[in-house]
Formats: sequence, structure tokens, C-alpha cells
Amino acid sequence: MVSIGYALLTEEHSARDLVRNAVRAEECGFSFATVSDHYHPWLDSQGESPFAWSVLGALAQATESLVLGTAVTCPTIRLHPAIVAQAAATVATMAPDRFFLGLGSGENLNEHVLGDAWPPPPTRLRMLEEAIEVIRDLWTGDEQNFDGEFFTVDHARIYSLPERTPPILVAASGPESAGVAGRGGDGIIATAPDSELLQEWRDAGGGSGPRMGMLHLVYAEEEQQARETLARHWSHAPLPGSLNADLRRPAEFMAASHFIRLEDYGDETPLGPDPERVMERIREFEQAGYDHLILHQIGPDQDGFLRFFEQELRPRLDAEPARITGGPRAMARA
Repeated sequence: MVSIGYALLTEEHSARDLVRNAVRAEECGFSFATVSDHYHPWLDSQGESPFAWSVLGALAQATESLVLGTAVTCPTIRLHPAIVAQAAATVATMAPDRFFLGLGSGENLNEHVLGDAWPPPPTRLRMLEEAIEVIRDLWTGDEQNFDGEFFTVDHARIYSLPERTPPILVAASGPESAGVAGRGGDGIIATAPDSELLQEWRDAGGGSGPRMGMLHLVYAEEEQQARETLARHWSHAPLPGSLNADLRRPAEFMAASHFIRLEDYGDETPLGPDPERVMERIREFEQAGYDHLILHQIGPDQDGFLRFFEQELRPRLDAEPARITGGPRAMARA
């Protein structure tokens, strides 16, 4: 079975709209919601980038049962892991047993803003693994000193801790990052229905933790309208992963996107009003072994998508036994 979540993209919506959309998503029957953590949007046309942790505090108060999480936070350069540990612990006290911490190795787009050098991929993964160690140490509630390869903590203690600390899910796109997720995380986050990636995660110690995917889509009344939304608000998507990680400014993403044609998007992104196309993709993730799936509606029309979910997708999901029940609360208590 797979639990269905809703993506709250800080790059595309204001803080107020993110909170409003989350409340509506809870009413529509979504089990969980994830918040992206960026300093910049990828594209100027996306137009927003509120501070994710302020949004999470508001979400914790505005929702009642919706499980919340980051997808994802980089705890290595722009944000020191000691600060992420405190921020996550605070949100977990405000939303007991319904928060998880999603972590990743980051993008230069957000991490260069303090003037730090952008490390190569192997270094970024070592930094992430060490950051997870720092966070877990601080979550014990004891005073901590840490002198690692990348991070130092000097007599630090987190006083405001939840009764149960949240699980850590780690974003992965290849065998090296899957290894970090397996060794250091309680679960994995990926953006494609890749069963081999899950096996690499298990081989590294991933076990039975949450396996979370993300499906990008554009609901619109007409497919052509959806294609235009995709081209305006998500034109960077087909860029190679290494380029996505290394570009520094929204203007650079926009310039690189000029070389992308609509056909370069392939058929992985459902476009238009057909619920069966979305269901096909949901089943692909489930068959690959994922048990949580984030639906990301690209573009401004979140009200239209939420109606589409409530009227078209939710009945189809309910018709498939245990499809959207039972997952996220267990995840949040892992």
C-alpha cells in the first residue's frame, strides 16, 4: 500500500498560501505534506521562497492530523546541523508524532549565499552523513561536544525536545546517496520509481523504513494548458542532475532551460485532466516498492488540483484497498 502526500513547494507559493493549501489538503484527505527548504526558487517565474521553518511552525498549528516533513533540508552549509537539530525538535514539539525530517546534500542554488565554497559530490555526501550524526547526538538531550571533519559543536544542548524524536529520511538519487540513507537515515526519499535504488538502500542497512517517492504533475482542464504551465514553472526539470546541483542563480537555470524542448520532458509527468494517467504513475511507484508518494502539482492552480484530487483521484485511491490509510503516523513514530 502507498500513503499519498501533498507537496508544499516554497519556491512556488507564499507562506500564507502554503498554510492555506495545507489546511485544504488535510480536508481533502491527504495523509501527509512535505515542505521544500530553499533560499532561492529555481526560476524567477516561480517567484517565491519563504523560510521553510517559519512555514512549518504555522503548519503545525493550522493542521490537526496531517503529518508534516521537509523534502528536503540541507543541513551542511547554509544551515549548520546543530541549528537544524533545534529547528526540527521544536517543530516536533508543536506537532507531536506527526513530523519527520527529510535531509539531502543540497544544491549550490541555495548553499552559496553565505559565500562558502561548493564542494564536489563525494564531499557533500560525507558532510551530510556527519551532519546526521550531529543531529542525532543533540537529540539525546545531553550536552554535546563534536569535533568532526566538517562540523564543530561546543557544549551545546537542546532543551526543547519532543517525547519521541522524529525519523530522518534521506534523499537519494544513486548508489552513493542511497548508502548514506541506509547507514544514517530511517527512510529514503527519491524522485523516480527506481526499485534498484531501494535495493541499494536496503543493502546499506535501510531495512523496513519509509520509502518515499515524489510524482510531479500538472492538473489543468486542457492538456495544452498543462504543457504551458510546465514550460513556465518547471522548465528546468529535464536538466541533468549534476547541473541542477551546481548552478548558482535562478537566471542560470532560466538560461539553461532555453535549450529544453517540450518533448524532452518525456511522459513521466502527467499533464491535463486525466486521472487514470496519474493513477498509472502512482501504481508504478507502488510496484517499485515505495510506500509513501508525494504528489506535486506544478504551478499556481492548487485549488484546481485539490478539487481534482478530492473528486477524481481520491475515489479511485479509496477503491484500491488500504491505499491511503495507515502509513504516515507510523512513519512519524519510527
